[in-house]
Amino acid sequence: MITMEDCIFCKIVKGEAKSDIFYQDDKVIVFKDINPKAPTHLLICPKEHHHDFMAAPPEVHATLIEAVKTVREKLGDKAKDFQIQINNGRGAGQLVFHLHYHFMAWK
Repeated sequence: MITMEDCIFCKIVKGEAKSDIFYQDDKVIVFKDINPKAPTHLLICPKEHHHDFMAAPPEVHATLIEAVKTVREKLGDKAKDFQIQINNGRGAGQLVFHLHYHFMAWK
């Protein structure tokens, strides 16, 4: 299992790794995916490390859902229609083992 010390998203949160940050607050960081699957492809992550979807308590997911709404508002018409994707586990396509939601919009 990846430790917090090895986690690239934890390094982004700490400012130890570069990222194109779109938004952040005290609990969440949002940055551009380095391999986008849509014209707008952002990753919404809790600043606190949780290995995957199942490891995070409900209040973390509630915080991430609020961040989705904030991102949508900040993007305006550019993201009127969007998709949220969550991969849980290697077999489902999770590549970085730090909970994150993919926010994708095509407009």
